Amino acid sequence: MGIKMKIMIVEDDETLAGEIGSFLERWGYEAVRVQQFGDIRQEFIKSSPQLVLMDVNLPFYDGFYWCSQIRKVSSVPVIYISSRNDDRDKIMGIAQGGDDYVEKPFRLEMLKAKIEAVLRRTYEYRVKEQVFIKGGMHFETHSGMLFFEGKEVELTKSERRILARLMELRPGVATRDELMMELWNTDEFVSDGTLTTVICRLRSKLKAACGEDIIRTKKGQGYFIP
Repeated sequence: MGIKMKIMIVEDDETLAGEIGSFLERWGYEAVRVQQFGDIRQEFIKSSPQLVLMDVNLPFYDGFYWCSQIRKVSSVPVIYISSRNDDRDKIMGIAQGGDDYVEKPFRLEMLKAKIEAVLRRTYEYRVKEQVFIKGGMHFETHSGMLFFEGKEVELTKSERRILARLMELRPGVATRDELMMELWNTDEFVSDGTLTTVICRLRSKLKAACGEDIIRTKKGQGYFIP
């Protein structure tokens, strides 16, 4: 079964926390908002998220302190969100174990891009069998199965092979010749048009599942997943 990534939001501005939470849930994440700011480390242990969004200015202790406390029990990625844009704050944040820093005000789409980059960096290389693609979408390299929000996205044998090759080379480009070689090992008749058809079908299925174009074309070279 696919994994639904859980994100813990540590933000005492209830309106902003609500906006971030609703936005992330629309993209297939599970969002957990901290309500009690007296012991965020305990809240973290209780929630067991895959990523933490940490405001810097908080009641009791600041976000840098709580990141250092989380680091005593976990290496889960932490992204700071803060209206403080001093370089010293950013250095302090990284020194306390943070993975990235987003300045307020920010666009939610930009925050999502940062979250996806950090999750991909953290989990793609640690858990080779479950490769994070986008939002709530994961690919199982050992089985060739694709999941979105825990539900399997049905793929043909050819589509599985193409997706596996694209994920293997990500974010590099897979040439048409390389992808044609993958198709020779399936039961389908293979021609140059076959590859175009398979790519088109696969793109449609991925977009239908998550609402985004996952496979990109590099003109004159091939295809890639960013």
